[in-house]
Amino acid sequence: MTEETVSATTTIGASAETVFAVLADPAQHAAIDGTGWVRDSLDDQRLTGSGQVFRVAMYHPNHPDGSYEMANQVLAFEPPRVISWKPGYVSPETGKLEFGGWMWRYDLTQLGPDKTKVTLSYDWSAVGPIPRQHIHFPPFSPDHLDNSLSHLAAIVAR
Repeated sequence: MTEETVSATTTIGASAETVFAVLADPAQHAAIDGTGWVRDSLDDQRLTGSGQVFRVAMYHPNHPDGSYEMANQVLAFEPPRVISWKPGYVSPETGKLEFGGWMWRYDLTQLGPDKTKVTLSYDWSAVGPIPRQHIHFPPFSPDHLDNSLSHLAAIVAR
């Protein structure tokens, strides 16, 4: 862990291809999420490459609206090794996609035919000063990453 990155690692009893396929399906993200904030995928499409944007419905009791949407842009897409995205939102002022400066990343290392090491990282090093006035980083409890990896392992095992 660096000052502005947290990560957790686990080993999942499945191939890297199988794990990656679950991560590339935004419809699975609510079930993977360890906080309960991600609610539903709003786009009926799998992730296929860098630059792609996928939207999810979210809920957080401290958000001014409670329910809201995030538009995530895929940064890295290297099947079956790396997938990452940065959450953003459509600016009400400009109508354009803007980003807060944090990102999610999964690194997968095949350890055997049915064994994959998975590292989940959350990096907020690019967050500017204004969001930092309103959001404490990381904005979740320390067990969130471990919970997410446990949820991912359970989904893959099905």
